[in-house]
Amino acid sequence: MMDDDIVTELSYVFKTLGDKTRIKILYALSKSELCVCDISAVLGMSMSAVSHQLRVLRSMRLVRYRKKGKEVYYSLDDKHIIQLITVSYRHVMEEKGRK
Repeated sequence: MMDDDIVTELSYVFKTLGDKTRIKILYALSKSELCVCDISAVLGMSMSAVSHQLRVLRSMRLVRYRKKGKEVYYSLDDKHIIQLITVSYRHVMEEKGRK
């Protein structure tokens, strides 16, 4: 059986992934490293709203950032993040009878 602390951490990850905007951000970052203004443009959201979601994703170690001058660039924290999205996507498509 899994340790309760691990189960709690997993539940926080899934709770964080339970938001459509965060999924869209993670998908965009799976394609390339992006700054807040680029993510904002891709999602059609304010930079403030995107920054808020990125703070949540950073707190769960799902994304990381690097600074280049005044710009802050975001990327997925590691390869496991895209694997979570990919496996979940395949599951949903399978449920809908698509491949």
